[in-house]
Amino acid sequence: MTPRLDAIGMVVSDMAASIAFYRRLGFAFPEGSETAPHAEAGLPGGLRLLLDTEETVRSFHAGWQPGTGGGRTSLALLCEGPEEVDAVYGELVSAGYHGELKPWDAVWGQRYAVVLDPDGNGVDLFAPLNPRQGA
Repeated sequence: MTPRLDAIGMVVSDMAASIAFYRRLGFAFPEGSETAPHAEAGLPGGLRLLLDTEETVRSFHAGWQPGTGGGRTSLALLCEGPEEVDAVYGELVSAGYHGELKPWDAVWGQRYAVVLDPDGNGVDLFAPLNPRQGA
């Protein structure tokens, strides 16, 4: 038996705010997800992004508490090119989301930036600087 990655789950404090953020990034959450205790968006390749409210998690894990301090995980989103990294970062920051790391040309050959979702989780935006390099 070999378990396989099927979904990425995240606990959110405000479902509507999280759905709005991830929809801006192209995640297709169904209508009505904003008020649901659990929401799912299908991802390329068959994976899913799962969002659960804190209340939902506490309904089956009474002692659950959100982590403290800086995040240890992030979602990394491949953009079409360096210009899209800048554009998506700018659009999110203009919409009021926290820009953690402004776009820059990383030493490893990518245009790279980080925006925080409403719960402070990092969302990395990146694209190869040289299209022939790949991601």
